[in-house]
Amino acid sequence: MNKKIKNEELGRLNITDFKSADKSPIYIVIDNLRSLNNIGSIFRTADAFRVKKIFICGISATPPHKEIHKTALGATESVAWEYFEKTEHCIQFLQQKSIECFALEQTKDSISLDQFSYPTGKEIAIVLGNEVEGVQQTVVNLCEHAIEIPQYGTKHSFNVSVSNGICLWEIFQKWKDTL
Repeated sequence: MNKKIKNEELGRLNITDFKSADKSPIYIVIDNLRSLNNIGSIFRTADAFRVKKIFICGISATPPHKEIHKTALGATESVAWEYFEKTEHCIQFLQQKSIECFALEQTKDSISLDQFSYPTGKEIAIVLGNEVEGVQQTVVNLCEHAIEIPQYGTKHSFNVSVSNGICLWEIFQKWKDTL
């Protein structure tokens, strides 16, 4: 019989050890999200994949906030983050550091996530868009690439925090394959 493992048996890092641990070469950019629950969920998933940093932009709320904390479950304490008033400035900042920016968006030239190849030896940023409008067109224009998650139903998109989880899982696996 499969017996559930208790949290203390999982061998997870504490916050101090997490902060000093090696991180994946992946950043997340949050472009004008409205839902504080989505922001908290993104933090929690970023913690799971040891994302280097989250950049919160525009109207998106920032920690500390009880609604973010509710879904982040403490990940706002472990994952580094920074705020930019304009997402465009954040993208330019990252590009000056030679970090390739990928809008998670449906575009005419988007790369299907299942066809994505992690650029060996590079750091990348995944740009997540607003729950209604997606990634702003001005931001898409600045990004080097766009990634699209294949979908086979009637809906045109996933919830942004679900998209983040799907995308991070796949990209993290492809990054590990380059090591």
